[in-house]
Amino acid sequence: MNRARQTVTLTADLIILTIRDGVLSVLLVERENKPFQGRLALPGGFLRGDESLEETAARELAEETGLDAVGLRLRQVGVYSAPDRDPRRPRVVTCAFLAIAADLPVPVAGSDARAARWVPVARAADPGLAFDHDRILADAVDLARTLLQFSTIATVFCGPEFTIGDLREVYETVWGVELDKPNFHRKVTDADGFLEPTGDKRPSATGRPAALYRAGAAAELVPPMMRPRSGA
Repeated sequence: MNRARQTVTLTADLIILTIRDGVLSVLLVERENKPFQGRLALPGGFLRGDESLEETAARELAEETGLDAVGLRLRQVGVYSAPDRDPRRPRVVTCAFLAIAADLPVPVAGSDARAARWVPVARAADPGLAFDHDRILADAVDLARTLLQFSTIATVFCGPEFTIGDLREVYETVWGVELDKPNFHRKVTDADGFLEPTGDKRPSATGRPAALYRAGAAAELVPPMMRPRSGA
């Protein structure tokens, strides 16, 4: 069957995850313009000129939230191409990118965003994000949970120096589970290249000082840290 060729417009969307006040949070913008005016959405926008999609993502992040993409590693979540996903044009295909970071600053709205803020992931889809961003966010969170199993990305949530307790809280927050403390300590300290002791300790008002670590050189987690079956 012959079908007419379609002109496709490309966009890039970003899912920026961080942990704020012990809660997994995502960066969202409140749309200034139609469609979905006033609704929350992932930051993103249309490909321009000779940009790569990664460059589009970085530009839109800066324009809509005031945050700088320098230092953020963008990981592709997926390509979304449903014919009716964007009512503005006949066919808009987006490439979604995930970035994870620790302690990012409060965003400042700009461009076509009325506001920009961190929102707990558990509340982000209530009453629903613009376009198909609910699905994109869910896919990105699933990817982040999987990455924690097989890569050392959990340390990115922690910052330059952290305790084993800090790292365990990352896993518990992202996975939505409670982990056994001694078992977790053994697994992460036995994993090749996952952590490096700094030699320093963090004072504690309630017990012994906790040893401080930094991220090791390994990118893959060997052996992997498998998510418990009872996880959310």
